[in-house]
Formats: sequence, structure tokens, C-alpha cells
Amino acid sequence: MDIFESLDAIFQPKSIAVIGASNRAGKIGHSVITNLIDSKYEGPIYPINPKEEQILGLKAYASVSDVPGDIDAAVLIVPAKFALQVTKECGEKGVKGLIVIASGFSEMGKTDLEHEMVKLAHGYGMKVLGPNIVGVLSNSDKLNASFAPCLPLPGGAALVSQSGALLIAMDTSTYTRRVGFDKLISIGNMSDVDFGDCVSWLDADENTSAITLYIEGNRDGRKFMKAAQKATKPILALKSGISAHGAAAAASHTGSLAGAAKVYSAAFQQAGIVQATDLNNLFDRTLALTLQPPLRGDNLLIITNGGGVGVLATDAAERYGIPLTFAPKDVQAELKKHMPEFGSAKNPVDVTGMAGTDWYVESCGYAITHPWLDGLVVLYCETAVTDPMEIAKGVKQAIDQSGIKDKPVAISFVGGERSDAAIRWLVENGIPAYDAPDTAINAMAALREYAKIKENAAGATEYKTSGNREAALKIIEGARADGRDSLTEIEAKLVFAAYGMSVTKNILSTSEDDAVRLANEIGYPVVMKIVSPDILHKSDAGGVKVNVKDDAGVREAYQTILKNAKAYKADADVHGVVVQEMAPWGTEVILGSVNDPTFGPTMMFGLGGIFVEVLKDVTFRVTPVSPVQAKNMLTEINGAPILEGVRGEAPRDRKALADTIVKYSQMVYELADEISESDANPVLVYEDGKALKVADARIILKKK
Repeated sequence: MDIFESLDAIFQPKSIAVIGASNRAGKIGHSVITNLIDSKYEGPIYPINPKEEQILGLKAYASVSDVPGDIDAAVLIVPAKFALQVTKECGEKGVKGLIVIASGFSEMGKTDLEHEMVKLAHGYGMKVLGPNIVGVLSNSDKLNASFAPCLPLPGGAALVSQSGALLIAMDTSTYTRRVGFDKLISIGNMSDVDFGDCVSWLDADENTSAITLYIEGNRDGRKFMKAAQKATKPILALKSGISAHGAAAAASHTGSLAGAAKVYSAAFQQAGIVQATDLNNLFDRTLALTLQPPLRGDNLLIITNGGGVGVLATDAAERYGIPLTFAPKDVQAELKKHMPEFGSAKNPVDVTGMAGTDWYVESCGYAITHPWLDGLVVLYCETAVTDPMEIAKGVKQAIDQSGIKDKPVAISFVGGERSDAAIRWLVENGIPAYDAPDTAINAMAALREYAKIKENAAGATEYKTSGNREAALKIIEGARADGRDSLTEIEAKLVFAAYGMSVTKNILSTSEDDAVRLANEIGYPVVMKIVSPDILHKSDAGGVKVNVKDDAGVREAYQTILKNAKAYKADADVHGVVVQEMAPWGTEVILGSVNDPTFGPTMMFGLGGIFVEVLKDVTFRVTPVSPVQAKNMLTEINGAPILEGVRGEAPRDRKALADTIVKYSQMVYELADEISESDANPVLVYEDGKALKVADARIILKKK
């Protein structure tokens, strides 16, 4: 049995057994049977309870082995101590999948029991959903195999939630928020079936048009990313627990800056997933992604009857990354025909409070068909002279009669009960509608983010190595042979060079005379640094001297560096002092990496130098990074204009920088079993066409 067949049995079971069914109201086993009956489930329901002959009018069985028919899915509502016995019985019966509502497994520290259950299930070809879940709900299958109170409001989205309590809360609130879902899936401990499995299955499900995820953690981040990258449907995710990332070490700049929020955001972007900021935003964006096509350009037009809501929408468009531009002259001229003289046809288009249904219909009907327009937001403030429902129906009529289906529309009605009724009507008729202008703009921003993600998908996962892994491993093996878990700067730069990165020339000296000789060979001025695996942050230890100009300066710097190193860490293993060419001034950037516990080797890029941890102007990617993603990283930091050239400065060599990002990502990806963290800081980036130099390097090895 392949994974999809097993998941079919869990998410679309043709027959279902409830092990732990009960006649006692208030028991989960009673609620699940009640919900299956109330949802009008059309397949056979087999209550399993050795102490009952009937449960809620259904014949009860002592064991699944006593059931006369086939069983697709078994819902387990038994104490954890009986899990293995029941799993074995299900396997012998030929059950295809397990929905384990039962708790008392890894969430209680009983991880071994959970693993044993999954191993046993796999031996019989079964997949396990859970344990510690609410269950599975599906409108299209008339299935409520859960203890959630009801099937959700019908719709095209599917929700996968790690939190059972949140799933129950969202279930009932679908009716008040008017956001419909076809399926709600609780995955709990993810002992077996995980987010990646659910995304793959739902992407193939004909009843799902958008996938919504509530994520607390993810055991296999790369599997999840691959599933999302292959998906053809919009995916929206809300990640909680982003305030801390306990697994990040602080030995490198990257380790101190990497956090769950930044790493997950990078993974979502690379995987083609739109993010939500909170629960309300999750509902609002789900509605838009379910009902409307992507916003494929930045030409967003706002039509409003109120200047105030127009200004609020304008502010929101700027905030959410779709700054408004004035409509073309021909568009303005036509729209002027549908407003009083004192109206405005620029953008927002203010048809004024005098606007009736006709002006809305004519303005929307014209605008949506114009080639310039990529998306339309319609705002309405309730007035005494208009009927919100008539406005809603008029706008819908204009959109329908235009025949345009590839340009998204979002609407906001601000008013009382009549406006609320109009909002509900619009949603029921396929147009996302909200009670605040900024919410409608945010929904449109979700559609723009989705389009951009898809636009950037070409080449986003392209990977070709340019490194010499064997040469790098030889250097690492030498350090390990010395009993070290970090490389010296010289060794780190050799690893970087093995992957084609340009590094400054540097040679180790072990005496003052040696240092003077090397400085003369390299040519003044030079940089001198302490070389010690026990002193990773050399500047903090006073172990760096720059712009050393002559022999006397070399001798003085050599003595001072050793003195400072001893004062900083008396027992440090000092290899000597490196003499390094002093590279010309350039714009300082940083490259770094950590091994994230969820996504593995992950890299950082940002403005470099000593203030990187203060400014925190950085962006992340899960490695390897493609050329497309590398170029995107250059534009994501606040300091991007510095690289483009500002105040008379020539543009920096962004092509060389993007190439180096790709090579660096290849290094940390291919050496993921060896490298725990790394930094290249500073990397000096020169004018366009003059490339760059890695001036300092740090590599911390995984302890083995």
C-alpha cells in the first residue's frame, strides 16, 4: 500500500471503526460516534467496545477482528497502554490507517511507546495520524471523525493544525467569520503523518482549493519544503512559537541572529508558502486565497465613496508592499464620467459619498477590463442614500459581466448590520469581503505575495556544486585529528577557497622575525591577527591590528597581540599570528551559517562589520541557495541601497556577491555533517566588476 492509498483511508475512509466507543455522554468515544452519525457519514460505522452490545443504535463489537466487513480507518480512543495491542489487532484485520485521538505519548515523555506504535503500524502497511489529536473532518465526505462539535462551514480551503484546541475553536468560528473549509485535519504529535504528507495529499484533493496550516514545530523541514514546492495550490501558514530558538548557539554571529521567525520565513518563501501574522490574518488571507486568483502585478486600483477609508487603504497598501500609483490618464478620464466634479480619479478613485449603485457598477466594470489594472479593491462607507446590498450586487454584476477571471477583487464595507449582510452575501458569491479597508488590502497583499512566490519559483531550487568537497574535508579532518572542534582562520579560508570563494592572502608566523619577513613578502600595509582555536572573536580579545605599515609596527603588533590574547584567555592554545594582506576598503557584508534543528544547514546574508548583531540587518535562506534566491537576498536587507550605490558611490559588484552567496551555501550544505556554524565577516565588496574579498573567516565544527 503506497502512502497516498493509506492517507486516502484516513482522510476519505469508506468505512470506519471507533475503538473505545462509548454510550456515556461526555466521553470522547461517545462524541465521535455521535458526530459520525450527525455528519450523515455514508460508510459503515463500527463501534468497538467489549462491554457494549449497541452504541447509539449501532451494533458494537468486542474487537476489530469481530467486524464482518473491511475497515479503512480505525479511530483509537483507548489509554496509551493499550495502543500496541490495538495497533496489532488493526494490522491483523487489514485496517489501512489509524486516527489516534488517544493521548499519553511523546507529549507526556513516552516517546518510545509512540515510536513502537508507528513501527508496528508500518509493519502492517498502516499510516498513523496523531496521536494526541482531535480527529479528521471533511464536508465533501460527510465525515466528522473527531470530537469537534460540528463540520465547518463548507468551503474550498483545508486546514491542518498541530493544535487540537485551536482546531476546535476555528471549527465553530468558521460560521461567524464566514470562511469556509472542506477539511479540518488535526495532526498532534506528528509521529508519522506530518505536514509534508498532508500538503502532498491535499494538493491532489479535488475538493481543496487552498491549504492552510497552523504550525508549532516541524520534525522534517526539508520534506515539508519539497512537498510545498511541488504543490500547485496556494499554501498559507501561521507559525507560532517564534519568539525564541533555543537550539541556536551563540559562538558565531549567525548563531546569535538566527531565530525561528527568520528561518521559518526563509523556508516559507523558498517553499512557495504565504505567511499569516496572526489568527485573524489567517482567516482573512485564507478567504482571499480560496476565492481569488493571484495578483500578478503591482497596479492595484482602489475605488471608494469615502476619502477617509481611501487614505487608510493607501497607507495599508504601502505597509503591505503594494504602493499605489496614479491610474493612467485615459483611465482617469473615463472614471471622471462616473463621479461629481469634486471627485478624484487618481488612485484611490473617490466617487464621493454621492455615489449610488450605478457609479460603482460603471467604474468597476470599466476598470476591471483595462489592461493597466492588475487588481481591484472596492471600498464602501454606508450612507443613508444607498443600500449596501444593492452596491454589493452591483459590483458583483459588473465583475461577472466583464468576463475577467484572472484579476483579483477584494471588497470592504464599513457600516452596520446592512453592511454586514452585504459582506456575507459577497463572500457566499465568491468575492472576499471585509469590514475594514486595511484588511481588504492585506488580503490583496496575500494574493500579490503568492504571485511573487510563483514568479520566483523558476530556478529557485536549482543546484550545481562548484566546490572541492574532498579538499575541504581533508582540512577538517586535520583539525579533528588535533582534537579541535573549530578551525583556525587560515584553515577556514582554505575551506572557503576550496569552494571557489576569493579570500585574502594570509600566512602564519610563529615569531617576530617570521612576521617581519612575511610582511615584506606580502607588501605593506598588512593586517595581523591572533590564531587560536580558543579565541573565535579576535577583535573582542584585542587580537587584531590593521594598517601595520613597517617592520617596527609588525614587531610591536606581534607583541601586543600575544599579550592581549594571554590576558583574554590565559590557557588559550595559540598557534601564532597571521600576517595578512590588507585588502582595499570595500562595503562590508557578512555571510554566515547555522545548522537549524528543523531545516538543517541554513545561511545568512547582511551588512557586516562589528555592528551586525546591533543592526540585525540580515536575511536567511535554507541551503543550498539558487542564483535566483541569492539575487533576492541582496534586495531584502534594509541596506540594499548601499549595494546599489548611494550618494555618489558606485554600485557594488552584486553579481560577484550573489555568486559568492551561492558558493557559500553549497559549502555549508555539502559539509552539513561537519560544520555547526560559520561566518565570513567582513566580506569586502568592491565596485561593479571588481569582485570581492573574504577578509575574515570562522568555522565551528560539529562535535563528534
